[in-house]
Amino acid sequence: MKKLITSLLAAGLLLGATALTAHAGETAPKSVIHVVTVSWKAGTTPEQIQAALDGVKALPKSFPGITRVWTKSIKVQGGKTNAIVMEFASEQALKDYSGSDAQKEWYKVYTPIRESSTTFDITN
Repeated sequence: MKKLITSLLAAGLLLGATALTAHAGETAPKSVIHVVTVSWKAGTTPEQIQAALDGVKALPKSFPGITRVWTKSIKVQGGKTNAIVMEFASEQALKDYSGSDAQKEWYKVYTPIRESSTTFDITN
């Protein structure tokens, strides 16, 4: 009887662990998070920075592969002043965005005031 209970408990634990692993795999997003940290050129006005941030917020309307955008920097380190995050539907959407008309249009506002930036692209 004791062996039966031990076997049933072991089987239950194994099933539970398998379910948790499967659940984690199912909930891991396949989207790509594109993180950009930025420092602006000396003399850049708050209005110019806001125009660049407003431009990136508008990107999902002009490029459907971008699903979400974050622009409110709460904490930024490493000599940068802002962070911009874009979520792409897939790695292919990120590749398609590079050089797209939407990117080129936003770059008209963004690149003239950007001193430097670093980019991280992250997915599961």
